Amino acid sequence: MEDHPIQISDQGRVGLISFNRPNSLNAFNTKLMDATNRAVNQFIEDDQIQCIIINGNGRAFSAGFDMKESAQRNISTDKEWRKVLEEDFDFIMQFWECPKPTIAVAHGHCIGGAFELLMACDLAVGAESTMFGEPEVRFGSGIVALLAPWVTGPKQAKELLLTGDDKISAQRCYEMGILNKVSSDGEELFDALKIAKKITSSASNSVQLTKKAINRTYELAKMKQALIEGLEIDIQIESDLSPERIEFNKIRKKEGLKAALNWRDKI
Repeated sequence: MEDHPIQISDQGRVGLISFNRPNSLNAFNTKLMDATNRAVNQFIEDDQIQCIIINGNGRAFSAGFDMKESAQRNISTDKEWRKVLEEDFDFIMQFWECPKPTIAVAHGHCIGGAFELLMACDLAVGAESTMFGEPEVRFGSGIVALLAPWVTGPKQAKELLLTGDDKISAQRCYEMGILNKVSSDGEELFDALKIAKKITSSASNSVQLTKKAINRTYELAKMKQALIEGLEIDIQIESDLSPERIEFNKIRKKEGLKAALNWRDKI
């Protein structure tokens, strides 16, 4: 499985990218990210493909960025974190910047960086039992792509990000405007393909220019500048060498994330 971290296929004029690390809940490691980047570019260059769907194989859409890989790198300096986080940021934002419409299809869990990726996509469908959330604050990390305030609103974004809740329901995400549709479990990809079929039934040039115009509205509101400044704050957070942060990372590497979170909850 790890030799093929994604699977790609086409459904007529729709390109499908499926994260394929089911034993790791499709966590984003370097191999998966590199393969996904290539697949997105491949579909952009393919004139037959007019819409791109992203989903996950196995029990989850994705658990977000691979913390095990991050811990193994022993990243500590501002320069090292900047390189990694800029790559993570570009990985997420390519779905926003892709000239062709993108649709995220979530089931199981959609957590952390995966939740940000879903928000970066133009449309999103979630199975009704899916659990969403951004728990980064609980383990002392920041938000790579601070899209929540733009997709929802300031109070809802603060609810998501300051509580670190990772058990937000699909229905709640629909109410916040993060999901376009909540599907019955097992029907989410089918429903996304129906939406994609409606998109691809229109003139592709008109669709792409309309997406560009909508995105331009956010650019004029300085969304990209705000996201870059948010990334700078994330770099500060990750580079933090406070005694608490050092001890948390020490426990995480030795005993795992759950033990580190239990330690933090007790202090």
